[in-house]
This record gives sequence, structure tokens and C-alpha cells, in this order.
Amino acid sequence: MYRNDEYGKLVRDRIPQIIRENGSDPVTYIAGPEEYRNRLRDKLGEEIAEFLAADDAKAPEELADVLEVVHAIAADLGIDTHQLEKIREDKANKRGGFAGRIVWTGND
Repeated sequence: MYRNDEYGKLVRDRIPQIIRENGSDPVTYIAGPEEYRNRLRDKLGEEIAEFLAADDAKAPEELADVLEVVHAIAADLGIDTHQLEKIREDKANKRGGFAGRIVWTGND
């Protein structure tokens, strides 16, 4: 894995443009396939941490960021969002979802 503070970090596609519009000159490069996959995993951890730290008002925006990274990982794995949703639905049909709020504490 890559340490974001030492070697940069994966950013959304429009971030360099936004930086330029704000008067700075971003230094960027395009990650190769293996680095991209590793950086996506790092980014997922980063976005999950931000979601977990968020209050209820900020949580939906942070959750959307998590979803954006999940979609990018799926695309990198060759799975489109419809396929990913189908996999999720199949698993939910077989094992259920989480709406029941069930907490398992072990077996007797």
C-alpha cells in the first residue's frame, strides 16, 4: 500500500482542474494499473474513516464518497454498477440484509 502523505494520493478526476482554477499548479501523474488498484484500496479506507468520523449531518456526503470509490473499484475489476447491484441483491436474497438490526452474540 501507499502512504498518502509521502507519495501523493488518488484524487477525483476534476481536482487538478479545480486547483488550477484556484491559481495553483498541481503536480500529478497517471497511476499504472497495479498502483491504481492499490491506491483505490487506500482511498476506500480513507473514505470509510471519514464516514465513521462524520456526524449524522455530514454522514450522507461521506457515504456517497465511499460509494464513488466502491464503483471505481468495481469498474477496475470489470464489474459495472448493475452487475455489482445484482451481486448485492443475490447475496441479500440468500443471506438477508441488515434492516432487522440483528446482533449475533454466539451459539449456545
